[in-house]
Amino acid sequence: MFTYTDRNLTCSDCSTEFVFTASEQQFYADRQFSEPRRCGACRAVRKASRGESSGSYSNGNGGGYGGGYSDRPREMFSATCDSCGKEARVPFRPTGSKPVYCSDCFRR
Repeated sequence: MFTYTDRNLTCSDCSTEFVFTASEQQFYADRQFSEPRRCGACRAVRKASRGESSGSYSNGNGGGYGGGYSDRPREMFSATCDSCGKEARVPFRPTGSKPVYCSDCFRR
């Protein structure tokens, strides 16, 4: 098991320093997310400019976890499951940098 410690990161938009807490690092690692490049305030501005709602859980830095809820249907993308080879429909555009799984393989 890996122990995380708070780290200071620099926002790629406004160049201010922000804290990437140990609990946030664990959350990101558990979900195989890359570390944030923007501070909470800049993430909120980008999210608002995309028209996403702000119905997410706050992380104390002005940012949040989870997506907001929207009236429009979620865009889905086709991919090939890296485990079984069947077609998978996923809510993100696969880039090839990480494996993609169908619902059945993902549950396993």
